[in-house]
Amino acid sequence: MQQYFVKGKAEELVTITDKDTAKHMFSVMRLAEGDEVVLVFEDGIKRLARVVSSSQQQLEIVQELKDDVELPVQVTIASGFPKGDKLDFVTQKATELGAAGIWAYPADWSVVKWDSKKLAKKVEKLEKIAQGAAEQSKRNRLPDIRLFDKKADFLAQLAAFDKIFIAYEESAKAGEMARLAQELQAVEANQKILFIFGPEGGISPKEIETFEQAGGIPVGLGPRILRTETAPLYALSAVSYAVELTSRPD
Repeated sequence: MQQYFVKGKAEELVTITDKDTAKHMFSVMRLAEGDEVVLVFEDGIKRLARVVSSSQQQLEIVQELKDDVELPVQVTIASGFPKGDKLDFVTQKATELGAAGIWAYPADWSVVKWDSKKLAKKVEKLEKIAQGAAEQSKRNRLPDIRLFDKKADFLAQLAAFDKIFIAYEESAKAGEMARLAQELQAVEANQKILFIFGPEGGISPKEIETFEQAGGIPVGLGPRILRTETAPLYALSAVSYAVELTSRPD
């Protein structure tokens, strides 16, 4: 069954006002009176809805659905600005894997330089990618998309997290492969976790020092060196295995 995200609060009668959503529902999928879909509002609750008027793009709520596929912990990934369309790829796949937030910041070794105007357009594009991926994977919530113009603004957010992991390839080279697994065994439900990744050039020593001073823990992601667009997906998969497939947090 098709699923769509709708802004605002759930009401008995819902009018679809977003042009892209309405186009997909009534032009692409050709929904007609009596057809049913799943709507997800900002409260994260899925609701079965029935079309009452395709011409006016209106649906009525039938019932709430007890279906929550969100990770039991809130995981945000933060990548140094990567080259090309790698962030598009990461956004799509990280959304499917359950990321609560997808952030990017101007790292010391980032090659690309994005000004504020370009960042705003990029955020808009990534939000659309994330929405499509969230609908496909039947998420209850859309991830928080943020691109920081200044690294200082990103650093100011670190205090809000319960755990901060720094994906550091030097840890992997040194054979450190157990710390992440050990730390994930200790996470508790609803904790906020941040994973920090570098761009293609990696994380600079100065950044490592800054992140550690903020409470970050350098961790290796297995024995192989991963690309900047692969590492976040590995981390999210590791979290899912630790908190969903083996032992769910209390």
